[in-house]
Amino acid sequence: MTRRNLQIPHCHPPLAVTFSRRPSHRRASGDADRGRHVVTGSSRLGGFAATLRLALIGAALAAGPLLSGCAPLLLGGGATAAVAASEHRGLKGFASDTQIRASINHLWLQHSLDMTNRIGLTIDQGRVLLTGRAADAQMRLDAVRLAWQAEGVQEVINEIQVDKGAGIADDARDTWISTQLRTRLTFDGDIHSQNYSIDTVDGVVYLMGVATTQEELDRVIQHARSVASVQRVVNYVRLLASL
Repeated sequence: MTRRNLQIPHCHPPLAVTFSRRPSHRRASGDADRGRHVVTGSSRLGGFAATLRLALIGAALAAGPLLSGCAPLLLGGGATAAVAASEHRGLKGFASDTQIRASINHLWLQHSLDMTNRIGLTIDQGRVLLTGRAADAQMRLDAVRLAWQAEGVQEVINEIQVDKGAGIADDARDTWISTQLRTRLTFDGDIHSQNYSIDTVDGVVYLMGVATTQEELDRVIQHARSVASVQRVVNYVRLLASL
């Protein structure tokens, strides 16, 4: 009996798929056969067995990267780097903004967990946009004060609203608006959607980022205004030529 073993890549102990050219009437036994799945083929079913072998081999080869366990992390990291590199701020600006975000979140968390949950944070090239609903006027002031303490902050734009009892339905609506706008920008071939940040609070859309041209910015604003339930569009986007 001639056998070929195919090792399917996996981070855990490999699974062996064994093919037999002749029918086998013996059951797998002993330590050598434990944990092994045996697929046997018969000379009477030669055509079917050959097709099955090819299908399994193809599936195993195709699934190899997915079963490796490490591939998703590599793909995820590469995808993040690719998006950051395609933005006007580049990898260096992306890293700096990430550090600023981490610093502000740390300051807020030390001050109040509720502040971290309530206030939205958008950062672009050291410009910090604060949105969300503060529990009271004092929280609104504290959020701005703490944001200025983070190293690297160039500007703080305060668009925080004092909570007036907005509910789950309002939050769902705002999320829906942001999702709809993001989808429209992504599928518009004349817009570099990765260069824009979107935040929606109480139906008000806040735009931040860098536009390649004035025409592109106009298209973005028009998309935002055309989404249902949008009350107002606040633009903090800068033109690339002005940087």
